[in-house]
Amino acid sequence: MGWMVDEYAKITRAHHPAVITGKPLPLGGSEGRVAATGQGALYVLQEWAERADKSPEDVTVAVQGFGNAGAHFAMLAHEAGFRIVAVSDSGGAIYAPDGLDPAPLHEEKQKGTDLDQIYSEGSVKDSADHEELDPEALLELEVDVLALAALQDAVTSDNVRDLNASVILEIANGPVSPDADAALEDAGVAVLPDVLANAGGVTVSYYEWVQGRTGERWDADTVKDRLKNRFDRVTPDVFDRAEQDDTSLRHAAYALAVERIAAAIESRGDSCYFND
Repeated sequence: MGWMVDEYAKITRAHHPAVITGKPLPLGGSEGRVAATGQGALYVLQEWAERADKSPEDVTVAVQGFGNAGAHFAMLAHEAGFRIVAVSDSGGAIYAPDGLDPAPLHEEKQKGTDLDQIYSEGSVKDSADHEELDPEALLELEVDVLALAALQDAVTSDNVRDLNASVILEIANGPVSPDADAALEDAGVAVLPDVLANAGGVTVSYYEWVQGRTGERWDADTVKDRLKNRFDRVTPDVFDRAEQDDTSLRHAAYALAVERIAAAIESRGDSCYFND
């Protein structure tokens, strides 16, 4: 992103920090952007836990995907008291039924910085302190929450009946296929949908755009507070709407979104309005 904003500046012969988001901090990036997707997912999980009357310490979580979003979610959830029992990445998976600390795993994976190591970073399975697990078996663990932070269509009609989690947290984009989503709804498995759960990243990208437009620089606490305030307003609305309409959280989120768009369109006025 730093290269892209620099190229745009060369073409236009002026610096436009708001044209690209996700930039490095020295080029006008935002504090808090790296962890934002995982942070937002945690806020949604905390809302579910509170409504389910569950203490974080009693909630077991398996995390598929230990990239930026998955790793930061796992670390933040661990700090919040949730019990992370399994994590996986493209190289493998590990399992610790009593819980594990994701921070040392993330630190170990981030050690490679030179060009020869960028594409050969370690795997979570390299940890000698935990039991190695087949990555596919992670999806089948009997846990309270399965956090999908890897790829689209990680859960499809082919494997949806092998899942044993009570709640699916979508951190990746579209990790549950539409047919699998319907099967989970029929089975009474709550899906915390990506349109809500992974919105932290794009929200802080918006904050970066605002800072680029105004020339302001917010510190990490300001960004986090603004992000939390946004999720504190929106997340309860989705849960309340799902209860009100007796529908899934995904359908509730879409209904609220469509209503907001419709309200904006209606506010522009139409022929009937002016004829009156």
